[in-house]
Amino acid sequence: MKVIRVGLIGFGTVGSGLAQTLFEQDERLMRKIGTRVVLSRVVDINLGQLPEQFKETILSKDVNDIFNDSGIDIVVELIGGIEPAKTFLLEAIRHGKHVVTANKALLSIHGKEIFEAAAQNNVEVGFEASVGGGIPVIKALKEGLVTNRILSIMGIMNGTANYILTKMTDQGIAFDEVLKEAQALGFAEADPTYDIEGIDTAHKLAILMTIAYGKHVQLKDINTEGISKIQPIDIDFAREFGCRIKLLAISHHHGSHVEARVHPTLVQESHMLASINGAYNAFYFTGDTVGNILLYGLGAGKMPTGSAVAADVVDIGRNILHGSINRVPALSYLPEHIGTPTITPMTELRCPYYFRITALDKPGVLSTISGIFGKHTISIKSVIQKSRQQDEPVSIVLHTHEASEAAVQNAIAEIDALEVCTEPTVKIRFLVDEQ
Repeated sequence: MKVIRVGLIGFGTVGSGLAQTLFEQDERLMRKIGTRVVLSRVVDINLGQLPEQFKETILSKDVNDIFNDSGIDIVVELIGGIEPAKTFLLEAIRHGKHVVTANKALLSIHGKEIFEAAAQNNVEVGFEASVGGGIPVIKALKEGLVTNRILSIMGIMNGTANYILTKMTDQGIAFDEVLKEAQALGFAEADPTYDIEGIDTAHKLAILMTIAYGKHVQLKDINTEGISKIQPIDIDFAREFGCRIKLLAISHHHGSHVEARVHPTLVQESHMLASINGAYNAFYFTGDTVGNILLYGLGAGKMPTGSAVAADVVDIGRNILHGSINRVPALSYLPEHIGTPTITPMTELRCPYYFRITALDKPGVLSTISGIFGKHTISIKSVIQKSRQQDEPVSIVLHTHEASEAAVQNAIAEIDALEVCTEPTVKIRFLVDEQ
């Protein structure tokens, strides 16, 4: 029986998690697929030696050693970033090797090129670990929900942002303080921009939308906002509305066009996504046949992500053994049926809004603000104004009925230009679960 041989590029956190998984599960995998999955070569320019248990694995600093090794069936890229990861994947594909990656940033920007190259060379691309860590989100979407027209995708897709918002909500701690704590605990990177500004979430949403809708969605297609402007006062007001603030990825399929957005969202406490806390992720799909599906778990980490990478290796290994390469198309749809998306303009969005306006407490201010909203056909549902310290600006919070994003943007620009407004207005959208 043929042995499945793997070449690994990058022996960092996830790479070592993959290696550990293959080593510890060797006998179990034998019983499940009927042969061994062997880590043959590792390329890592920063590594002096591999751990003792991998003494049969060849360590190299030259990636060409993997490409030129005819015995290697699957190349796993786990170095992250755009380059040289993109070049390495394309070179492996050119050499007729199947590839596996956890590189969400690369796939959300250059996925079309990579998937088309793989199809031309009749090799497979595994990328389960690019979205949701150890949660089998991509397999569920590609295979478990294959008969469904996906009507919507929503989710909490970044554990760092969710951890920060959870701590702010449960303990009343300011954003900057929670971020420092998250960095100290290893939940946040030294440069947390991708996590807190929604970019990491947008990478994942682009990949899921491509699979769900059969359209090549890219990062640039997704309107993205982060959580760095959220303050404890917003958390407190959200509680008064019976909501929790979550950084959500949201997409709705409207037939001829699809929504693609990432932003802080007020979620009613009764909604399933409101109860997802800490560093956990959740993915909420609605299909026309199955209805609502929630997948939940750790979205990152050495072993959960290593598990997802290993699952791709095993899937491809099974296909090699049974001569069924590309039995399941990489993006669910056959390559010739994947098109270009039409993205719903953000200005066409309609939903209720939360506004926190910081202004001097003078007679007529609330009337002026209400007049501006009325001018832009934005109907106010409720107003909250907290008491203040003497001579300090006051926070005026408004909850509106459903309004258009275009009108909201125009109204905020006009309000922020008022001399009595001392800070930019904070705007948070309420979740409208269309299904």
